[in-house]
Amino acid sequence: MLLGCIGDDFTGSSDLGNTLTKAGMRVTQYVGVPDGPAAADVEAGIVALKSRSIPVEQAVKLSLQALDWLRAQGCTQFLFKYCSTFDSTPEGNIGPVAEALADALDARQVLVCPAFPAAGRSIYQGHLFVTDKLLNESGMQNHPLTPMTDPDIRRWLGHQITGSVGHIPAQVVIQGADTIRKRMQAEDATGHRLLVADAITDDDLITLGQAAADLPLITGGSGIAMGLPANFRAKGLLSAQTTGWTGQGGPAAILSGSCSNATRGQVAEHAKTNPILEVTADQVMAGDVTARTLSGWALAQDGVPLIYTSADPAVVTDAQNRFGKDIIAAKIEGLFADLARALVAGGITRLISAGGETSGAVVEGLGLSALQIGPEIDAGVPMIRASDNLVLALKSGNFGDPDFFARAAALMEGNTP
Repeated sequence: MLLGCIGDDFTGSSDLGNTLTKAGMRVTQYVGVPDGPAAADVEAGIVALKSRSIPVEQAVKLSLQALDWLRAQGCTQFLFKYCSTFDSTPEGNIGPVAEALADALDARQVLVCPAFPAAGRSIYQGHLFVTDKLLNESGMQNHPLTPMTDPDIRRWLGHQITGSVGHIPAQVVIQGADTIRKRMQAEDATGHRLLVADAITDDDLITLGQAAADLPLITGGSGIAMGLPANFRAKGLLSAQTTGWTGQGGPAAILSGSCSNATRGQVAEHAKTNPILEVTADQVMAGDVTARTLSGWALAQDGVPLIYTSADPAVVTDAQNRFGKDIIAAKIEGLFADLARALVAGGITRLISAGGETSGAVVEGLGLSALQIGPEIDAGVPMIRASDNLVLALKSGNFGDPDFFARAAALMEGNTP
């Protein structure tokens, strides 16, 4: 194994797997830290954790365990993957995990770059944009678990770490890898270890990847990985062989827990031609819905049924105030985990999940351990083979075009939508 990756959720990890697979690496995504060694042909291993919203101490502990396993597999470079909207709080996990990994690797000049232009995320002057809006005006300020109220990643990260934050501005990035390296060295000399890097285009990300060829640790969204496979290829370390992919027939179903603007629009679009069923927080807390009844409904439907808890931010806030944020989140995730098991047991062979927490619950509920990354559905969302008769699509909340659900189901079957 050459590149060792640690993802702070399951959808983001599959997004990273998609990026590396497209660039020609043989990738396996692991659900949690594996018990045994990796297969000999794995070139990039992604340990997917569910650590984005847990207490800092737990996130650091899990991430260091993942690092130890990846080091034991022979990895020479490491990537800490988090969301392209930098999902965290001022007391959150990105900074502490990055610092802990840097300490363990004795790493300096650590890039921090969540940019993903293909999904509309760019960084300029240290500020994160979602298409043409600053992060805190994009809808992410209403995220139920990690509301992003400041677009300045340098300032947000500064709340989380013990050290100081440096900056690689766009004016440096566009001058090429050598200039970036000189700037990183200068930032390091002034005491900055974590360096927020501007990136507006894919070319910027590839250039940053070239500049990071000899760095032990990189952090960011999946986009920062775009330029890394070429570094290994230039050293003659990558296999020319690729893993084949075949579609999966059989019935499909969709579970959606994301409350993002994009996902709520996708739910509305899907409802035009397919059966959908809303599950409210009050129903979950009262025990009025169960995995058995919901799976029974889904399995009895024609088309591609969708069960969702996605709701307007005001509705989510009201439920959190009445029941408690952590309590309602745990209840809904538990329901989705049970529901995923019931659907697969009932014959579902194509399962689509929207939302990081929802997807984490689905993967854990199904007891999966290693996932094969397949072709891309939309930017950042690949098909994933979980077993001989089960294919998944794990979508981050804000990803995908309006017709994502129907197209995903068709592509997973091997058809052209």
